[in-house]
Amino acid sequence: MQVRNVVPILVVAMVLVVGALGPVGAADQHHLRAVPFVFVGKVDDCGVGTFGSHIVTSAWLGGMGLPDSGGDTALNGVLDTATDPHHGLLLSKNGPSTDCSSAGARITGVRGLSVDATFTLGFDYRNGGHCGAGAPRFNVVAKPATGPNTSHFVGGCANGVQTAAPQDPAQWTRARFTPAQQFPPIPPDSRIVSITLIYDEGTDTASDQDLNGVGLAVVDNIFINGQFIRTGTGVADGASGEAGRGNGDNDD
Repeated sequence: MQVRNVVPILVVAMVLVVGALGPVGAADQHHLRAVPFVFVGKVDDCGVGTFGSHIVTSAWLGGMGLPDSGGDTALNGVLDTATDPHHGLLLSKNGPSTDCSSAGARITGVRGLSVDATFTLGFDYRNGGHCGAGAPRFNVVAKPATGPNTSHFVGGCANGVQTAAPQDPAQWTRARFTPAQQFPPIPPDSRIVSITLIYDEGTDTASDQDLNGVGLAVVDNIFINGQFIRTGTGVADGASGEAGRGNGDNDD
């Protein structure tokens, strides 16, 4: 899988994100959140002759994901999780990859996070959905020890180190993105400016588990260098435009 499959909307999507806040569990001492957003580009936003359509959705939905409580030891299908809401983050693009639109989640609470030599991002994804070379992925902006801010493509999903997800190893896969999957690598001793989870590959782009181009992925247990975001709230969709809807506050 090659990064060259990614379409020009990557750069635009890195900077134009608006969303609805989704709180994480109380056990998350660093208060990280994944805030759903959609981006629908205007004429020429992604290059001459391009435009966006209302074909994207990002939403935390109950019943869509893995257990929210109990960490990696909480298994799907056992009595202890019978009342767990099982929130998962649905990311969908119902049209061609070249459409100037994307769905995703803005990760709040990460500004100033220190980058070490093993800095790792990741998520669990539901088998059968889209896991491509370009999406889902992370776009990262960092501030090196010296010089201007730098931008980094981290992932996409198919480029990550893949293992069975502990909470449901038969139906979910865990993807991890180390410096080897950062393009270019984030310089150690940098400080994080922003991290955004992006989904912008459409129904015309297949992946190993998505041979027909389903155009959607479900992710959970978003991993930010040792910290998990296991749940959230909020919906942003094509009908509500760029702003989306949900509840919470903006802290980054």
